[in-house]
Amino acid sequence: MNLLGISAYYHDAAACLLRDGELIAAVQEERFTRKKHDPSFPIHAIRYCLAEGGVKRGQLDAVAFYDKPILKFSRIMETYLAVAPRGLVSFLKSVPLWASQKLWLPAEIQTELERLGVGKDWELFMTEHHQSHAASAFFPSPFEEAAILTVDGVGEWSTSCLGQGKGNRVQLFEETRFPHSLGLLYSAFTYFTGFKVNSGEYKLMGLAPYGDPIYVDRIREHLIDIKEDGSFRMNMKYFGYLTGLTMTNERFTQLFDGPPRKPESPLTRREAHLARSIQEITEEIVLRMARHARERTGISRLCLAGGVALNCVANGRLVREGPFEEIWIQPAAGDAGGAVGAALFVWHQLMEEERRSDGVHDSMKGALLGPSFSENQIGEFLDAKQYPHERLSEEEWADRIAELLDQQKVVGLLQGRMEFGPRALGSRSILGDPRSETMQSIMNLKVKMRESFRPFAPAVLRERAGDYFDLDRESPYMLLVAPVTEAIRLNPQGDENSISIRERVHRKRSSVPAVTHVDYSARVQTVSPEIHPAFHSILSAFEKRTGCGLVINTSFNQRGEPIVCTPEDAYNCFMRTGMDVLVLGPFLLFKEDQPDSSKDTAMRTARFGLD
Repeated sequence: MNLLGISAYYHDAAACLLRDGELIAAVQEERFTRKKHDPSFPIHAIRYCLAEGGVKRGQLDAVAFYDKPILKFSRIMETYLAVAPRGLVSFLKSVPLWASQKLWLPAEIQTELERLGVGKDWELFMTEHHQSHAASAFFPSPFEEAAILTVDGVGEWSTSCLGQGKGNRVQLFEETRFPHSLGLLYSAFTYFTGFKVNSGEYKLMGLAPYGDPIYVDRIREHLIDIKEDGSFRMNMKYFGYLTGLTMTNERFTQLFDGPPRKPESPLTRREAHLARSIQEITEEIVLRMARHARERTGISRLCLAGGVALNCVANGRLVREGPFEEIWIQPAAGDAGGAVGAALFVWHQLMEEERRSDGVHDSMKGALLGPSFSENQIGEFLDAKQYPHERLSEEEWADRIAELLDQQKVVGLLQGRMEFGPRALGSRSILGDPRSETMQSIMNLKVKMRESFRPFAPAVLRERAGDYFDLDRESPYMLLVAPVTEAIRLNPQGDENSISIRERVHRKRSSVPAVTHVDYSARVQTVSPEIHPAFHSILSAFEKRTGCGLVINTSFNQRGEPIVCTPEDAYNCFMRTGMDVLVLGPFLLFKEDQPDSSKDTAMRTARFGLD
């Protein structure tokens, strides 16, 4: 039985294909359109999933959509009526799109699938937004039974839910409702500190360690009332998203010592303090929610999804301080993962199909669910374009890459199936030497072309993770932040309160300074030979050569660009940035050998809007 899952229209549209309950393919639309967080109907993603599964006309049995547009539209209408006539501008902006497209979703799905030659003989299901998140969290997890937390901006009405899963069923029994939302609260601070909402939240998280929590009491006193069980109420007098086109208003400005930071303007200590303060509030709420979930369900395992589940600092604290013995987080925790959740909810809960779990392995296949390209396909592309290259044998492939990393080269890597979700995990990655004191700045400014304060993540051999990080479990999806071990830390270099954020970035804090954040933490990816043998072989070769069992792993894209999908995407990004070497499958390309591509920085970055 072939079941197509779809998420669309808000951000991070995606599609997936289940066959008899097995996840065959999953991918975001942005990877094909090259528009970051593309919300449009995922026609390209659907086309890929159907092709990957070999689904022909008459072979698609069901389609699952990840939320219920009618319920969402009713929330928009009720909200407007409650605040009218305020909010008229935002209301007039949204209604035409609803009237022309979103309310006619079944017809659009049918039209698009007919265009793809799938036929009409399939059944459409629509699940609620947080049902989709809950299903994406529990059903692929290793657990037979688990508590479930879903936390995001907003679905139809819910902004967070507590429930539990057992066997082939999920049940949600507590919720927080719009406009009270932890995701929207965090996004309000994202906006106020000058970053892009629904895109820059991870920047706010990365900025937090540079500040002090001096605004925590002010947030508690004026913005939010937090209860012992993690439930809360927000004071909407300080927020603009109910009645306007901005997240905050003038009261918020007065409360936090001046207007919002203008995007791309210099960061000040105020922004760092704001980031640290809201990060601590977020962590506190997540921990309280988790403790309440444990008390309510009595279960020692937890599954997480929703955009807030991508806050890997909060996840790390939940692992270290929370009440659960084991935690599993959906790697595509945001709206993209809703496509997977909707499909799994239909398969297990509505169709009552059996679910198997062994307590150890999840069913996400390492999130390696996107397109791959054969040696012949890549070779034909390179030959057609006449791009100079050499072919590496299987025996020398990993050793040669490790040698280049040891020589301080920045290496772009495309191999195997593309990752599903926001993290590059070794298939569409940019790699560097974590021992270098300058590599963090080089990769931020010359390769990624992004803010210098942002940290890079380490990909570490699973068997060596404990030597570098205080982490007692695997983290295959780069969703946990952990402290670096005392054994590899270096003594602090004087008082840091008197120096700028830029100066603090360059302080050496461990024997792997390029992946050690200002607070001695790192967002860890553990790499196993079972899930990702090719990437594991690179790390093993690097360790054999240098004695260091980890590398820098960041996503293969420049700022504002989606992660690359095809060899052509990878080559274009390689030539626009300061990468030294490109690895496309078995092929190796050096920047200095390529046709002249001299472009100034403005031309390089103009193709993609800033994130």
